Amino acid sequence: MPARDTPRYVVGVDFGTLSGRAVVVRVEDGQEMASAVTDFKHAVLDHSLPNGGRLPPDWALQVPEDYRDVLRDAVPTAVAAANVDPADVIGIATDFTACTMIPVLDDGTPLCELPEYADRPHAYVKLWKHHAAQSQADRINQSAAHTGESWLPRYGGFISSEWEFAKALQVFEEDRALYDAMDRWVEAADWIVWQLTGTYSRNACTAGYKGILQDGAYPTGDFLERLAPGFGSFVDDKLRHDLAPLGSRVGSLTDQAARWTGLPVGIAVAAGNVDAHVTAPAAQAVEPGQMVAIMGTSTCHVMSSSELREVPGMCGVVDGGIIDGLYGYEAGQSGVGDIFGWFVDTSVPAGYANAASAAGVSVHDYLTDLAAGQAVGEHGLLALDWHSGNRSVLVDHELSGLIVGLTLATRPEHQYRALLEATAFGTRVIVETFRASGIPVDELIVAGGLVKNSLLMQIYADVLRLPLSVIGSDQGPALGSAIHAAVAAGAYPNVAAASAVMGKRHVAAFEPDPHRADEYDEMFSDYLALHDHFGRRPTMMRRLRERRRRALDRAVSDPVTDIQAGQRS
Repeated sequence: MPARDTPRYVVGVDFGTLSGRAVVVRVEDGQEMASAVTDFKHAVLDHSLPNGGRLPPDWALQVPEDYRDVLRDAVPTAVAAANVDPADVIGIATDFTACTMIPVLDDGTPLCELPEYADRPHAYVKLWKHHAAQSQADRINQSAAHTGESWLPRYGGFISSEWEFAKALQVFEEDRALYDAMDRWVEAADWIVWQLTGTYSRNACTAGYKGILQDGAYPTGDFLERLAPGFGSFVDDKLRHDLAPLGSRVGSLTDQAARWTGLPVGIAVAAGNVDAHVTAPAAQAVEPGQMVAIMGTSTCHVMSSSELREVPGMCGVVDGGIIDGLYGYEAGQSGVGDIFGWFVDTSVPAGYANAASAAGVSVHDYLTDLAAGQAVGEHGLLALDWHSGNRSVLVDHELSGLIVGLTLATRPEHQYRALLEATAFGTRVIVETFRASGIPVDELIVAGGLVKNSLLMQIYADVLRLPLSVIGSDQGPALGSAIHAAVAAGAYPNVAAASAVMGKRHVAAFEPDPHRADEYDEMFSDYLALHDHFGRRPTMMRRLRERRRRALDRAVSDPVTDIQAGQRS
């Protein structure tokens, strides 16, 4: 790209699970000038609504005003910190967690912002990790398999409870009046672009991966009507939209959005995208054979290929879903960093927290240092990484976590390492499934906050027997969005060209150790035995979840149970 006298800049905004991050990036070389983060005021609503109303198990909701706060706070703060003239910013792009759904009116107003619906749980944003629609997902899968729907193999044979149709069917069946009041069922990735441009369009990524849009069509009305009488009109009534290719300019920044962000009116606004998929070009992973694992609270695995294959348990394959001209594949693990966080929050003695504090490190770092001193297999444990269910390849959010081998000699650092290893084994299942289906995986590139844990990265390299590359940015999704903003603004002809200049990766940052890899091969064989026993015949785990739901339902209807009464006495 020829040099310019005046540098140009773009802004990428990444909407995560608990916060939104804005980064200002120089178009000519991908230099990240500054960033800023805004925490979501309401975080995740998984126990109660803002008014205190109780939520059932497996719910995860959010408040859309928190997303607007990111535009008002993080974007202008990042631009100010970058010390650039806002007039030199030529475009903005956003990415979002997915599948995160918002019921809205025709003008984009979320139903939860209307006083008459403020106490209705289904009026709020359903975050990606809202798993309360599992029964609806099960019925969609069973019906699609029975009738041989042509789109089902494109998703590995399973539709997830995290996805658009299952969540919509839950609203339809549990709050029909609210469903009828909803004019559109909108991905948050597209809603935030609507807020920036004043017009609604749907990005090709979420439509294909989360919305079952294949070969230009959604599931038929006849199929949907068989799921529930009256639901057959869902596509025509609630999913009206224009489809926007990735990297395209879908509109211009409005006066109102310019006031929020401090950016110039009329600059390019790119089509929305998914946080994982937009990270691939940031990591320069735009060629076949390169799989990107975006590791945070969960992990999403994405890659492109020139081949169209059916991969069991994948989250979807979409033509142009990541890079134009290639098929984009997605898989994932529903819990990774969340599992490590759960363990630290619930299962570590106070003495460990005190020792970590005295050493001036976090409990995570303290446990990691202790775990790093163990030989492979020394802890005698094996874990299943299903504390938030299984996304790939079993696609069952009724599954649950498990640790086998506990004894009176087991220490917290032993369990912590076993959980680290379990997530690596889960990734190996995904990689081997892709390979067995004719999609080679030659390089694994890791992005996300967990890249900083060198022990975890080495475990992944050893377990997978693959050189591990890492992204050269601390904020991959936001950088990826900035790359798309540059393309939408006309600075590059396509995403691959922009990725070559603006993306960053360190090749083979972690190499597998052959001796540890041999030991992990044995452990992986045992992991697969557990995986198949509990995952492919999930009767016990589902029964435990159902028993928990019944007990919690009784507690809601009669909060003073015998146990509670005994505790209070």
